[in-house]
Amino acid sequence: MEKRKTKRYGVNKTRTIAVNFLVIILIGAFLLTLPVSSRSGHRTDFMTALFTATSASCVTGLVLADTFSHWSVFGQILILMMIQIGGLGTIAMRILLATFLRRNITLKARNLLQESINSLQIGGIVRLIRQALKGTLLFEGAGAFVMAFYFVPRLGFRRGIYYSVFHAISAFCNAGFDLMGYQGEYGSFVSAVDHPLINIPIMALIILGGLGFIVWVDVWKQKFRFRKFQFHTKLVLTTTAVLVFGGAAVFYLLEAKASMAELTGTGKVYASLFASVTARTAGFNTVDTALMSEGGKLFNIMLMFIGGSPGSTAGGIKTTSIAVIFFYMAAYLRGKHGAEVFGRKISDETVRKAVAVFVLNLSLALGAVLIISGVEKLPMLDLMFEAFSAIGTVGMTTGLTRDLGTVGRILIMILMFLGRVGSMSFAFSFYERKPVPKVQLPEIEVPVG
Repeated sequence: MEKRKTKRYGVNKTRTIAVNFLVIILIGAFLLTLPVSSRSGHRTDFMTALFTATSASCVTGLVLADTFSHWSVFGQILILMMIQIGGLGTIAMRILLATFLRRNITLKARNLLQESINSLQIGGIVRLIRQALKGTLLFEGAGAFVMAFYFVPRLGFRRGIYYSVFHAISAFCNAGFDLMGYQGEYGSFVSAVDHPLINIPIMALIILGGLGFIVWVDVWKQKFRFRKFQFHTKLVLTTTAVLVFGGAAVFYLLEAKASMAELTGTGKVYASLFASVTARTAGFNTVDTALMSEGGKLFNIMLMFIGGSPGSTAGGIKTTSIAVIFFYMAAYLRGKHGAEVFGRKISDETVRKAVAVFVLNLSLALGAVLIISGVEKLPMLDLMFEAFSAIGTVGMTTGLTRDLGTVGRILIMILMFLGRVGSMSFAFSFYERKPVPKVQLPEIEVPVG
């Protein structure tokens, strides 16, 4: 009896996390429909409110209404609260509240927290989340301080500080919501394409938020000595560096004479780096995404699909998954048995999980594209861009979001939700994983390749 109860609890962990997110989304959607949440003082239709709440809670950034033009300050702050809760995770926020109220943290709560931040061990999990909160406040505060030198001279002290804090939280949580609509709706940071006080802090916040809590703590404990880092930290930092700088180089080659054609040399460098960083689940942009070349859009889709790292504020299949698949493929082509990285061999179970996540997320995104394209006549590449942006919780768009019908909007919301909760974890929450049987069927070789 006890064994069965343990199994059921293991199954329900991800389901509990999903329900928590769903509750936040529904409460947020209801509050966003209220007249006080809109700038006009009128009620917002439920679909727009639900889409916005889903996007904010799942830290995506896709919107049906411009955040500055449509929502009042109350609505904007409500969106910001959902972003912060969604970025840190609903379970982590509950743990922090319990800690603040000096309540004991139960084993069940610790297990949920372990699952929500993808930690491999439960020991020290509460201490880790406390350190994560301190790091979050430090990074967001530092980012807001730097951006204040950009916003305050332009908007005045109070409004400038508000804008700095809003964009610092949105960037760190990889959310992609912005208030730059005061210069023109849906413009994001196009007007600041080569301004260092916007580019540098936002890129830094996106990267830091996308690395993950476990990586921060390890880097801090080991005093930035790479050789002493955990395997996970080494893999995340290496993969992130390759994707950021390699991605920037590819964007420069693809877009220098396309969407970046009118920029200066410095502007093209900033825009390339920003495009590479933000495509990994942040959702901001400093060049008009609709003007990107088809090659640029396709490469952007690839980066959005990869996303950030486990235990971070970012979505996607995660940097570790793509790294594991790449190293395993490289080892197989060289005739080796298993992938070896940093003096360690990656387990076969890890490889299987990485492949499963890759295939499942790819199938969900492409499945949504096929369904929407069958119902609505929209450009296929732009539709793929939208779907992969949603499941990667990125928030970048070519402007297609507002053209979607009811079916398209519902499917995009489902993709955003699964992208934040974790598609494979969510699938596992509906059944128990059975142990490997002692007696198995005989193996058979199947021609492939």
